[in-house]
Amino acid sequence: MGTPHNEAASGAFAKTVLMPGDPLRAKFIAETFLEHPVLVNNVRGIQGYTGTYQGTPVSVMASGMGMPSIGIYSHELYNVFGVENILRVGSAGALQEHVRLYDLVLGQGACTDSNWAAQFHLSGTFAPIGSFDLLTKAVEAARELGCRYHVGNVLSSDAFYGDHEGVPNGLDANYGWKKMGILAVEMEAAALYMNAARYGKGALCICTVSDHILTGEETTAQERQNAFTDMMKVALEVAVKSER
Repeated sequence: MGTPHNEAASGAFAKTVLMPGDPLRAKFIAETFLEHPVLVNNVRGIQGYTGTYQGTPVSVMASGMGMPSIGIYSHELYNVFGVENILRVGSAGALQEHVRLYDLVLGQGACTDSNWAAQFHLSGTFAPIGSFDLLTKAVEAARELGCRYHVGNVLSSDAFYGDHEGVPNGLDANYGWKKMGILAVEMEAAALYMNAARYGKGALCICTVSDHILTGEETTAQERQNAFTDMMKVALEVAVKSER
């Protein structure tokens, strides 16, 4: 039943999987929020756990960084392990003045500078969007929990360290995305959304703002690993609501 990247047994994953990029964040979520978490995958240190939350089976597994990485893990979860919903719970860099550090960003859509869509042999441009059902449940959960959140487009970028040297007028590559209303920049959602669309599955990106591209504010690595609990609670509530 296993794959080159996942040693879990058949039926080891719940219907809904929370997917942070960081394996240590996956471990933190499992140990902090899940009842009786069991480690079901640890190939390459990409830790995957299954337990229950409020009596509902929930899994959490890391994706690694970038679209190729989440593309592999989401493909296998959807097609080999019978997972129906993947909730990306990651960090993002704010690109609008009104979006603050620690705010939640719910990715209604995911623009991208990646060539991920080319593999699907489309004759035009595909617009990756999150699952409406999961999005409405996330908004409902964020309101119930009193979280500060924003809904809109994110940018899934292939480059963390972009080379902006020589850009005219000193404007970096984010300027165009900012003027189009992109809320934040991250690195995985577009590939996840496209895989979900291809295989008829559910997907949503729920990010916490870890740094602000405009102001230079940022959180520490330890905070990114352990302090983004609002995002985790919202995703867990979505998992529970999805079983009702």
